[in-house]
Amino acid sequence: MQLPEHPGVHLSYCSNIHPGEDWSSTRANVLEHFAAVGRRIAPEQPFGVGLRLSALALEQLAASPGELERFAAALADANLYVFTINGFPHGHFHERPVKQQVYRPDWSEPERLRYTLGLANTLATLLPEGVAGSISTVPGAFRADGWPRERRSAIAEQLLRAAAGLWAIAEREGKRICLALEPEPHCLLETTAEVIAWFQAELLDARALARMAELTGLARGAAELAIREHLGICLDACHAAVEFEDPRASVGGLRAAGIALAKLQVTAGLELEPTPAALDALSAFADPIYLHQVVAQHDDGSLTRWLDLPEVIDAARRGQLRAHRWRVHFHVPVCQRELGSFLSTQDFLPPLLDAALAYGCRQLEVETYTWHVLPPRYRAEPIDDAIARELRWVLDQLPGDPQ
Repeated sequence: MQLPEHPGVHLSYCSNIHPGEDWSSTRANVLEHFAAVGRRIAPEQPFGVGLRLSALALEQLAASPGELERFAAALADANLYVFTINGFPHGHFHERPVKQQVYRPDWSEPERLRYTLGLANTLATLLPEGVAGSISTVPGAFRADGWPRERRSAIAEQLLRAAAGLWAIAEREGKRICLALEPEPHCLLETTAEVIAWFQAELLDARALARMAELTGLARGAAELAIREHLGICLDACHAAVEFEDPRASVGGLRAAGIALAKLQVTAGLELEPTPAALDALSAFADPIYLHQVVAQHDDGSLTRWLDLPEVIDAARRGQLRAHRWRVHFHVPVCQRELGSFLSTQDFLPPLLDAALAYGCRQLEVETYTWHVLPPRYRAEPIDDAIARELRWVLDQLPGDPQ
């Protein structure tokens, strides 16, 4: 929905909380759940949709003539509109292990570019007039896969091709879409600082500007503007908090570098002191579906990173890890500050929201995709009620005056 006190700002949640990989399931989930949440939150105005389309759903949608137009009409009838797409998970995302496969194909592989441009063309059809769109995506590649020079070059080349494709859509259809890299622990781009350095070294250097000019026919100055308009960042608050970033400093770095903050994913992770009792309770969060990266902060402020919960719990129990504070990449409801033995990183959100809106971020998306693997005590209420409660909490945190 659009926020009256913040003109042009859209708030919703991501449909990846609802299981379903094919088009029929995706369509049904959107028309059922988003309409229900919209009635709870803003019954008098259109309610926005954060859409997740798997590669399978996208293929099925494209193969059915007229289906996209029928979906657009059904959205309008339900008082819904789409303003952003989560293009991070390409394949299945529920009910069977995802783990490291969620990053594949990565941005060194041609299929990632093909999939993303397919999402872009779909979004261009669905975007309301005058509303800019965004597509969040993999932050380059999974870190453990390595990144020799030729692989980094391949990633940069494909991102520039994506930017050129989005520029062409804007020229042809008047719909502006930004591809937003989403930094995440254990990826090529883990932190906001790494995104800034990557942009400066790989996407905004003289070689990249010349390549963008070649792809678009623009002069170099205009080519740089096109890159900055169509490539940006999706800042996931859980990821940034897990990395112990400073929320205002992270947004300030993006502002100083002129990198677009295209979307803010309003999320929270777990925080704990790793006592024996906390470790026992944490085992309930070690599900077999998703990666739950852990960053441990030591007394001197240094950080140790671990790939997943089982290995870090085992290391701590064997006395191989001593740190006074852990943060865990497990998306928990943003409206819950306390979760049994743990705190959430909820306190990270108010200053981040304030800084993001002040910088000009116009898209806010709650993304508690781990709902179905949360320990049962934290998901007792109906899912539409839980999502509405999260959105109300976000509304209560927003600064009262438009920025």
